[in-house]
Amino acid sequence: MRKNNRTLTILQTVAPGYRERFFDYLHLVFKKNFSLFAGNEYFDESIKTRLNKPYFKKIRNVYLFKRRLLLQLDFWKEILSSEVLVLELNPRILTNWLFLILRKLLRGKKTVVWGHAWPRSGMYSKSDRLRNIMRKLADEIIVYTKTQAEELKSKMPRKKIKYAPNALYYKNEIHIDRNILDPKHIIYVGRLVRSKKPLILLKAFDSIKNKLPSNVKLLIVGDGPERKKIENYIVENNLGNRVILLGYIGDYSMLKRLYHKSLFSVSPGYVGLSIIQSFSFGVPMIISKDEPHSPEIEAAIEGLNSIFFNTDSIEDLSKKMIEIFSDKHWISFSTRYKICKFCRDNYSIEKMAKSFLELI
Repeated sequence: MRKNNRTLTILQTVAPGYRERFFDYLHLVFKKNFSLFAGNEYFDESIKTRLNKPYFKKIRNVYLFKRRLLLQLDFWKEILSSEVLVLELNPRILTNWLFLILRKLLRGKKTVVWGHAWPRSGMYSKSDRLRNIMRKLADEIIVYTKTQAEELKSKMPRKKIKYAPNALYYKNEIHIDRNILDPKHIIYVGRLVRSKKPLILLKAFDSIKNKLPSNVKLLIVGDGPERKKIENYIVENNLGNRVILLGYIGDYSMLKRLYHKSLFSVSPGYVGLSIIQSFSFGVPMIISKDEPHSPEIEAAIEGLNSIFFNTDSIEDLSKKMIEIFSDKHWISFSTRYKICKFCRDNYSIEKMAKSFLELI
């Protein structure tokens, strides 16, 4: 590990718990020369900061126009003085525009933007014009996937562009323990919000519960505004002995036990980091086919670590869940080991941090 006397500062809208290992790793490398600034809530209020570290400083997020735009306050001196600053590649954060422009006037200061290469509507959308200006103002760009980096490089061949695949765990944590494997349940891990569509999964499970072994349960890990609807559905349909609503869990050991008891995970809405988490524990995922997925969908290889179902179709999701229970390929240790190894080779904290270490 390298030591360096130059300062690295990262400014984020929020610092969710799933980023903890990544930020810890940067702190381990840079020691007191690393600092992180973030507010309490994201544009989507269900995404909150869950970090309490010596290198982390909480700042004020001031949202404008019904949370469409953001100002971040209370920390400008540190941001402007840092030798290397990493900002979110998000045009809706007004103060980031100011920092990009002001730091252009300061010699020896490097400003990097980090985030999605393109808006969710794609690389040809009108909204990419603003994002492109932000990319041009930055000295370097870090995106989430190799594909995004290659696409962006073809558009901006002279710009320094790296990719940092979103990861959750260190290499030595991405493994499966044959001794505790007992895969029989179905698991969902994620925020309980409409765009993630947890109710579709709940209804699909309800429709096939009697076709599955009686000891098979649906494990729901997460919290959010849809929780009350899920609780009501469980009560109204007498699912209390088959559906376990566990709330938010961030602890690695607890999640490891839950995944090792699960035959597969499900993403009934758009895929996010939960796909990397599932593969980290060697668990295949059933995924909704036509969604505005996050870049992590690049990790899905149909037949190797995932199966797709027709979007919003409770019937097709039910069918796919029954199929995966009847296919012994998915329960074998060798299959789960391959899924885990693929993730360890491509989606570790060490791999993610590499592009940030190269900034200095």
